[in-house]
Amino acid sequence: MQVGPVTLDSPFALAPMAGMTDTAFRRLVKRRGGCGLVVTEMVSSEGLVRGIDRTLDYAQYTEEERPVSIQIFGGDAAKMAAAAAIVEDMGADIVDVNMGCPVPKIAKHNAGCSLMREPAHAARVVRSMRDAVRIPVTVKMRAGWDDAHVNAPEMARRMEDAGASAVAVHGRTAKQSYSGVSDWGLIGEVAAGVGIPVMGSGDCVTPEQVVDRTQDSAVAGVLVGRGALRNPWIFQQSNALASGGAVPEVSPAERGRFLLEYIALLLAEGVDESHGFRHHAPGAAPSPGRTFRRPGQRERWVVNKLRALGSWYTKGLRDGSRLRTAINRAESVAELRDILSEFFFGSAGAGAAA
Repeated sequence: MQVGPVTLDSPFALAPMAGMTDTAFRRLVKRRGGCGLVVTEMVSSEGLVRGIDRTLDYAQYTEEERPVSIQIFGGDAAKMAAAAAIVEDMGADIVDVNMGCPVPKIAKHNAGCSLMREPAHAARVVRSMRDAVRIPVTVKMRAGWDDAHVNAPEMARRMEDAGASAVAVHGRTAKQSYSGVSDWGLIGEVAAGVGIPVMGSGDCVTPEQVVDRTQDSAVAGVLVGRGALRNPWIFQQSNALASGGAVPEVSPAERGRFLLEYIALLLAEGVDESHGFRHHAPGAAPSPGRTFRRPGQRERWVVNKLRALGSWYTKGLRDGSRLRTAINRAESVAELRDILSEFFFGSAGAGAAA
C-alpha cells in the first residue's frame, strides 16, 4: 500500500487510541510483525505549538515503530499547519488529522469529528497543512456527525481535493460513538469515490474479519483498533491468512510474555532506548519519558496502564474474567508480575483463547 511516497509493507495498520496506543504498545505490536503502519495517540496542535511537555510526550516515538504517523487534532488552520511542521521536523513519516474523535470535550473546540460539520473549513485545515509540509497529510474521519449528516463520501472528496494523500473512515457516526455497527457499505462507497487510498475501520476484531474487509470492498487497507488491544498478533495473523496460509496460534506463554514486556517497557520509558532513539520536538530536550515527582507514582502509573489494557486483552481468554479481576485488584508491579506468571505460566490451559 502506498501513502504518497511512503510504502507500507502491509495494508493493516494500528489505529490511534487515546490512553492505549502509547509507544510501548506500538513497539510490541511492531515486534509481532505484520503491522504496516502505527499511528500515535492523538496530539493537541495547540500543545505542540506551545511546547507543552505532556503533549510532546504523546508525539514521541522510536525508530523501530517506522513507518509512523503522528495524529494531531485542532480546529485552527494556522495552528494545525504549524503543528504539522513540527511533526515533520520530528521526522515522522506521515501527519494525520483527527476528524473522527466523538468526545464532547474535543468536539466543542471545533476539532475531532466536529470538523465534519464544516466540510469547507475542514478542507482549509488540510490544505494549510499540505502547504506547510512535504510529508503526506492523511485524514481519519467517521461516517458523519449523526444519522442526519452522513457525509463521509463528500468529505473524502474534499480532503482529496485539499491535498490529502489518504483517508481512513470509521463506519459509525460521532453520535453513535461505538454503539451499533460500522457501516462498511458506506466505507466502500467512500473508497469508490476517490483516487487516493482509503482505509476502513470498525468491528474488525478477528483476522478473518480484517481480511474479509480487504477482499469484499474497495478499501486499500484496514485500520485495526480494539481488535489489536485484544490480540496484538492480529496483524501477523491477518497477513498469513491473506497470503493463503493458516492463522498462527498464539500460546498462553506468548500472551503472558507480551504483558510482561509491556510492563518492562513502561518502567524503562525514556531510560532504555536500545531499540531506537526517541524522536522529540525540535528545540525540546530529549525527554526522559514521563516525570514522576512522588515516590511510587511511576509504579502506580504502570499499574493503571495494565488495568486499562487488561480490560481489553483479557476478552476471549479462557478464565479471562478471573485475570481481569486480579489485575484490577493489584496494587504493585511485583503483584502484577506474580499474577501474570501464575495465570499464563503456572496453570495448564489458562490464558488460551476461548
